[in-house]
Amino acid sequence: MITGSCLCGAVTYEAKGTPGAPAACHCTQCRKQSGHVWASSYVDDGALDIKGDVRWFQSSPKARRGFCPICGSALFWQHDDDDFICFSTGSIDGPTGLRLRGHIHTATKGDYYTISADEPQRET
Repeated sequence: MITGSCLCGAVTYEAKGTPGAPAACHCTQCRKQSGHVWASSYVDDGALDIKGDVRWFQSSPKARRGFCPICGSALFWQHDDDDFICFSTGSIDGPTGLRLRGHIHTATKGDYYTISADEPQRET
C-alpha cells in the first residue's frame, strides 16, 4: 500500500490496490503548477483514501487539480471522463517500487531541458 502527504502533513492519502506506472507530464499546466515537470501515478476511483482539507481547482472544463490549502503542495489530478485519479509521485512516503513509464505532452515541454532520446515519449 502506498501512502503520501503534502509538505506540511495536513493532507494525507492512502492508495489501495496497485497503482499504475507513473508518467512525467510536460504540459504547460503541469509545468506551471509544479515549477517544472509533474510526475504522477494513479489508482481507480474510490481506491484513494484522502484525509484533510483538499482545495480543488478546475484547471480546464473537464479536469481538476487538488492541492493543500495550507502549504500549496500539488497532490491530485482528475479528469471527468476517466475512471481513475492521479496522485503526485513526489508526495509518496518512502520507497515506491514504481518505475516511470515515460514522458507525456512533450510537445509543450520547457525549452530549458532535454529528455533523453532513449526514454519513451508521447507528444500529446
